[in-house]
Amino acid sequence: MSNRFVLNETSYHGAGAINDIATEAKTRGFQKAFVCSDPDLVKFGVTQKVLNVLDQNDLEYTLYSNIKPNPTIENVQTGVEAFKKSNADYIIAIGGGSSMDTAKAVGIIIANPEHEDVRSLEGAVNTPNKSIPIIAVPTTAGTAAEVTINYVITDVEKSRKFVCVDPHDIPVIAIIDPDMMSSMPKGLTAATGMDALTHAIEGYITAGAWELSDMFHIKAIEIISRSLRGAVANTPEGRADMALGQYVAGMGFSNVGLGIVHSMAHTLGAKYDTPHGIANAILLPTVMEYNAEATGTKYRDIAIAMGVEGVENMSQEEYRKAAIDAVKKLAEDVGIPKDLKDIVKEEDIPFLAASAYADACRPGNPKETSVEDIAALFRSLL
Repeated sequence: MSNRFVLNETSYHGAGAINDIATEAKTRGFQKAFVCSDPDLVKFGVTQKVLNVLDQNDLEYTLYSNIKPNPTIENVQTGVEAFKKSNADYIIAIGGGSSMDTAKAVGIIIANPEHEDVRSLEGAVNTPNKSIPIIAVPTTAGTAAEVTINYVITDVEKSRKFVCVDPHDIPVIAIIDPDMMSSMPKGLTAATGMDALTHAIEGYITAGAWELSDMFHIKAIEIISRSLRGAVANTPEGRADMALGQYVAGMGFSNVGLGIVHSMAHTLGAKYDTPHGIANAILLPTVMEYNAEATGTKYRDIAIAMGVEGVENMSQEEYRKAAIDAVKKLAEDVGIPKDLKDIVKEEDIPFLAASAYADACRPGNPKETSVEDIAALFRSLL
């Protein structure tokens, strides 16, 4: 059996990297951009930083901002219609996972009109054509959507999220500019940073992990663990390191999958509109405890990467606990809630558990699970 690995054609890293958008657009002969960005980023002038680059280089664009924090089927549908009217030939996605996911779905449907029914994109779909070219500019250090082959759409009618996996949706260019992340508030920085840590840890222990993906994930855990506190404090070094750490995690998990932390977080987002990073951060330590017996010596590596001292002298039980405690401490230090009691209603747990079990991330979990196990995990956090 072979292992596939898919990455961007090109990525730019560092302060001022957004200026390379103009060079790439001109070199590739692009004529007009369809700019996808959420309304808050437009309102607070973050999107304008990229629009200024386009204006200064006489590059045409249309702005689309009908995007919700957990993007919906309707957001994608209106985006498709707006793209058709725009006469654009490429997409610039500016924002976090919401903008990126909307852009990916729009780009895939424009290139593959037989998938105009957005629900038809659920799961691993082998679309025949590559997406309309996407230049992805993240404004959060967490989702790594700029380097992944995944996107997530909310089906409001059915109160569920569905994961789409398609190598044809990966952005051709990723622009990782920490200056685009400097205006993130502390709470969002903490939540998206813990999302990135979840990607790295789940990717490291997922059933599909192998040596190449392990290399990315263990380095991402190290970078995120040392830099998230600084990023929340808005230090330049913390921002820059988190921008890199979340991208490195994305390079890994995009190719090997995740686990039930994400399955459970997806259903919380669909049911209660819970921010994805917050959901992941609350769930991660509890699910790590649940999965520990199926992870071999990997929690030892996680503990070391997170800076725990004396791991070489610990028993298996001790280093597993140390890894989990390090995650809990980081979450506490950046202000993440400890439980779901203000989010989940007891009567919703059967639906939440069934939905999480059906999620595309669940088969990657290192430990075989069940609807009943997932329900118990939800209840343990009330």
